Amino acid sequence: MARQASQPPRIPGLEAERLLGSGGFSDVFLYRQDLPRRQVAVKVLSLDEVTESSRAAFVAEANLMAQLSAHPYIVTIYNAAVADDGRPYFVMEYCPGPSLSQQYRYRQFTIADVLRTGIRLTSAVATAHAAGILHRDIKPANVLTNAYGWPALADFGISSAVDADHNPAGDSQSLGMSIPWSPPEMFADHPVADVRSDVFSLAATVCTLLAGRSPFEVPGQPNGAIDLIGRIERGTVTPLERTDVPPSLLAVLRRGMASRRDDRFPSAIDFGRSLQRVELELSYSATPLDVPNLASTKPQSDETGEDATRIRPMTTVTPNRQNPLPPEPDGDDATVARPMKPVVAQPSTGDDTRARPRPVTPQIPIPDDSGATARRGPAPVQPTQADTDAAAQSDVAAKPRRRILPLVIGAVALVVVGGGVTASLFLGGQASTDETQTPTGKPLIITEVPTPEERGITVSEDGSSVTFEWTNPEPEDGDVFVWYRSDGAEPGEKHVIAEPTVTIGGVADGDKVCVTVVISRSTGKTSTEPLEMCST
Repeated sequence: MARQASQPPRIPGLEAERLLGSGGFSDVFLYRQDLPRRQVAVKVLSLDEVTESSRAAFVAEANLMAQLSAHPYIVTIYNAAVADDGRPYFVMEYCPGPSLSQQYRYRQFTIADVLRTGIRLTSAVATAHAAGILHRDIKPANVLTNAYGWPALADFGISSAVDADHNPAGDSQSLGMSIPWSPPEMFADHPVADVRSDVFSLAATVCTLLAGRSPFEVPGQPNGAIDLIGRIERGTVTPLERTDVPPSLLAVLRRGMASRRDDRFPSAIDFGRSLQRVELELSYSATPLDVPNLASTKPQSDETGEDATRIRPMTTVTPNRQNPLPPEPDGDDATVARPMKPVVAQPSTGDDTRARPRPVTPQIPIPDDSGATARRGPAPVQPTQADTDAAAQSDVAAKPRRRILPLVIGAVALVVVGGGVTASLFLGGQASTDETQTPTGKPLIITEVPTPEERGITVSEDGSSVTFEWTNPEPEDGDVFVWYRSDGAEPGEKHVIAEPTVTIGGVADGDKVCVTVVISRSTGKTSTEPLEMCST
C-alpha cells in the first residue's frame, strides 16, 4: 500500500505550492522562493522515517549531489537544512518537464534523439564516476527534464563510492535497485557494483528509449520480477520491433548490456564515444561529452587505437537573408548560431563562455545539435577560411521554408568514443537550430511543431461534464493530439486522440477542470509549447 504523502514543512524564504511526487521514504514539493524569486523543488524526508540512519543517508545524498550539481545534466542542489519539525530537506533545481519514463510511454524517440540523450546522460554518469561516485539506480524515471529540455540525472539516494569492495552483503543500501534496468550481478547473494554496473543500467535506459519498453520485457508474456531477472542473467534482450535502428547502435547496446561485466564497456566514456561513432556514421551533428578533464583522460577501450582521440571537423553555416534566425522568447539567440572551430576538449576553467541553447519544452525530439554544448566549457574558437567556404556552399544549397530553423551544425570536435549526460564530446537534447545532412546526402530540415489553438470550452447544463475544443493551426498528415488532465487528476496519465476535442465527465458542479494538449507528429516531434485550457 502506498504511503500517504506528508505535509510540506515551513521553510523560511520559501512558500509551498503543491506536491510533486512521493517515494518510499521522502516527498518532493514545489516551492516558490522569495529571493532570488524562482520555483524550486524541495525533497523532504518523511516524518515517519526520521531515524539516525535515514537522516545520515539523506544528508549523504545531498552532499553527493552537491559535488556534481555544477554539471548541466545533473540536478542542481541549492541548499540543505533541517525544518522546524525535525525533518531534513534539501532544495534543488525544479525540472518541469516529464521524466524519460513518462516520455517513452507516449511518444517514440527518433534515433538522433536517442543518441543525443544517451550521450548527455553518459556525460552525467561519467562525471559522477570521475568524482568517485556510483549512481546504482540509473533508469528512465530518474532522468528528469529541465526547463531547457535537457536531461537531468537525479536521485542519488542509493549511490556509493566507486569501490568494488564497497557495500558488502548486509548493507541495506545494496538492496536498492530497479529490476528492469539492473545488471545481473545485483541479483547475486552478495551484490557488488562497479562502474560497469552503471554502464549496464545506462545502456538499458538508452535501449528503453528505442524500444518504448524495458529491454528484457516481452510483450504479451509474463514480465514479473522473476521473469525479468532470469532474462537479465541469461542476457536475452528482447529484439526491437523498429526497422530504423542501425546495426552499429544495436551492437553498442548489446555490449553495454552484456551479462558478463568483463564483456561490457570498461567505462561510461567508452560507451558514450561509441554512441558518438554512430552519430558520425549517420551524419548527425556531434553531441559533446561534457566531463571534467576529458582531454587528459585516456580511453580504456583498446579496440580503437589512435582513433579514440581523432577529431573530425564539421562546418557551421550562419543564417542568411533567406533563412533568418527565428525570434527567441528569451533573447538568448545572439550566441546560438555562432560558428565554432573544431577543438579538442580541454579541462574546464570555470569560465562560462559557451553558447547557450534557448529553452524548449522537453517533449521535442531534436535530431541535431547546434554545438552549443551546455552551460559550461571551453570558449568557442573562430572558424578557419576552409570552414567559412564550406559553410557558404551549404548555405547556398539550403532551400528556404516556412518556419525553418536555421542551419547551425556545430563544428564541435567529434571524439570517436565515449558517453554521458553533461560532457563536452558530442550529443544533445535541447531544441536545435540545425540543418544537417542525412545519410542520403539530402539536407534534414528541423521545423517547429505549432501549439494547438483554443477553440472553446463548454460546460454541460448540469455541470457534470466539460468539453474542450481546439484547432491545429498547421495540420499535417499523421498528426494526433496528446492530452492529459493538468488539474491534479489522473497524474501522468496521457491520452492520444485524432480529433481536436475531448469531454471530461464525472465533474462536480463548480469544479475547475484543466487539460493540457500538444500536437504529435508522425516523426515523433511534439508542440514546442503546450496548450492549457481550464474551465472557470
